[in-house]
Amino acid sequence: MARGSKSFALASKLFDAPTRERAWLLYAWCRKCDDLADGQDMGHGMSAVTDAHARVAYIREQTQAALAGAPTDDPAFAALAVVAAECRLPHRYIFDVIDGFDLDAQEWRPRSANDLYQYCYHVAGAVGLLMAIVMGVDPDDDATLDRACDLGLAFQLANIARDLSEDDSVGRCYLPMEWLAEMDIPPGQHMKPWLRSQLVPLAARLADRSEAHEASARVGAEKLPFRARWAVLAAAGIYGDIAREVRRRGAQAWDHRVITTGGQKIGWLARSGWQAASRPDPVGREGLWTRPR
Repeated sequence: MARGSKSFALASKLFDAPTRERAWLLYAWCRKCDDLADGQDMGHGMSAVTDAHARVAYIREQTQAALAGAPTDDPAFAALAVVAAECRLPHRYIFDVIDGFDLDAQEWRPRSANDLYQYCYHVAGAVGLLMAIVMGVDPDDDATLDRACDLGLAFQLANIARDLSEDDSVGRCYLPMEWLAEMDIPPGQHMKPWLRSQLVPLAARLADRSEAHEASARVGAEKLPFRARWAVLAAAGIYGDIAREVRRRGAQAWDHRVITTGGQKIGWLARSGWQAASRPDPVGREGLWTRPR
């Protein structure tokens, strides 16, 4: 986790020891699958792969073996088996995540906002569900799990806004085709310099939606134990700043990769400690996308 995501690694230090170790086990599986699917190392150096379907099939096979108690080729899959058993992780959420890798293997593109949310659910919202259960949420507590899904959606929407250029370099685009048509941006041309003025409102739309889901997730965090609530609020603030910075930079958002600095991360650790001790402002989910049941 320290190599793959400094933000998540820092936030995870706020967990109690058993929760922290279980979160690391779940992260190990997520990171391994993501690296396999995207031809990268610890989340860095994404490259186009020529055997995408075979890679996803391998991920699915190794995951099924691990959950069935059979030997696997990599300890990351064994790590999933441990945390899944200890926390009663619903297997359907695990395979929902793998279905997200399959969408990328199919070179899938979203046509509508709902398509975009379906993708975000698979690659991040379902991870939010799994992580919430690791933190002690009852697998049958749908109301709280909806909020946990919102946090995953917020993270992914921020990622998409920040990584438009990086994704384009490997032939990917997660902006809905309907949005591109609305701004008169031809398919595959959205990163052309002369189209930046049309792209900026779409990135801002992603950032706004990320912020709305972040606010919803903060309400759900109230159901968590204090240290888990503190960690979640810290991660929400740190990652939320990515979306806010993309929106602030406007047309310069993709000149240099948006990050949160070490000072900003420390600031969120302190601020989220106070937030964790306070009651959040009530925020409903009206108008927000709802995960599949």
